[in-house]
Amino acid sequence: MLAFLRRLAGHLVRGIVMIWVVTTFTFVLVRLMPGDPVQTQYEKLLAQGVSAEQARAQVQVTYGFVPHGSWLSQYGDYLWKLLHFDLGKSVSAQGVSVRTEVVGALKWTIGLVLAGVLLSFVIGVLLGVVAAMKRNGHVGSVLSLVGSLLHGIPQYVMALVLVTFLTVKLKLFSTGPVDGLLDPGFNGPYIASIISHAVLPAAAFALSSFGGYLLTMKSSVISVLGDDFILASELRGIKPSIIFRYVARNALLPLFTVLALSLGFMIGGAVFIEHAFNYPGMGAMLIDSIGSRDYSEMSGAFLLITGAVILANIAADLLYSVVDPRVRHGGAA
Repeated sequence: MLAFLRRLAGHLVRGIVMIWVVTTFTFVLVRLMPGDPVQTQYEKLLAQGVSAEQARAQVQVTYGFVPHGSWLSQYGDYLWKLLHFDLGKSVSAQGVSVRTEVVGALKWTIGLVLAGVLLSFVIGVLLGVVAAMKRNGHVGSVLSLVGSLLHGIPQYVMALVLVTFLTVKLKLFSTGPVDGLLDPGFNGPYIASIISHAVLPAAAFALSSFGGYLLTMKSSVISVLGDDFILASELRGIKPSIIFRYVARNALLPLFTVLALSLGFMIGGAVFIEHAFNYPGMGAMLIDSIGSRDYSEMSGAFLLITGAVILANIAADLLYSVVDPRVRHGGAA
C-alpha cells in the first residue's frame, strides 16, 4: 500500500507540473496571437465609450488579467484565477462563465466518449479472441482484414460517411442538439431524443476504434497461447474453460492501458466527430470558440482536454500496476 501511495503521489506531482506547463503555454499563446485579443477587446470597449477603468475591469473578468502591466503580473493574476477554478467569461455567450460553458458541454462529451470507447472495446476484444482462435481459417483472415481496414480510416472520414448515408441519403437518424421543446430530465421522450442523437456519433467512435482493439487482442491471445504455462496446463488435463480464463486474463493486460488512454484522448478526438454530427459537446464548443475568436473558451477547452489526457495516463499506469503483479512488485513475481 505504501508503494502504491508513493507511486500515486509521484504521478500527481508530474501531472500538476504538466498542467502548469500547458497553462503557461496557453497564456503565452494568447498574448502572442495576431492582433493581441486582450488589447483588442480593451481598445474596442474604449471605442464604445466605456471608461478606461471599466474596460480594464471587463477585460480582467474575461481573460483573468488586464492588458497593462508586466507579463509577470498578468501571469500571476492568470494563475491565481485558475487556482480558484475561474476561467474567465465567455465572449460569445455574454455574461456566462467559461466554467459553466465547459461543464455544460463536457457532460454531453463524456456520455458519448464512454459509449463509443466501451462499445469498441467489447466488440474488439470478442472479435480479437475469435480471430486468434480461428487464425488458420477464413474467419480469422476476414476479421483481421476488416480490423486493419477500419483501423486505418480516420474518425472524421467515418463520421462523414455515416452522416452522408444515414442522415442525408436515407434520413434514418437526425443530427444536432436534443429537441429543445422537450422537458429536460428523466423522462421517456427526452431520453429517447438523447439516444437518437447520440447513436451515430457513438457508432462512428466504435467503428473507427474497434479494429485497433481487435488486432491487439488477436496478437496478445496468440502470444499467450504459446506460453509454457498454457502448454503445461493442457498436458496436466486442466479443463478448457479454466485454460480459457488463464488466456483471457493474461491477454487482456495490454488492452487495459490502451482502454484507459483512449478515454483521455477521445475527449480531444471528439472534436471532428461532434462537429460532423453537430453534437453539442466539447468538440462543437471548441470549433465555435475558434470561429468566434473566443480565446477564453479556447483556453478552457484546451486546459480540460490536457487534464483529461494526463488523468488517463495516471489511471492507465495505476490500473496496470493493480492488474499485473509483475509491475506491482517490480518484475519479481
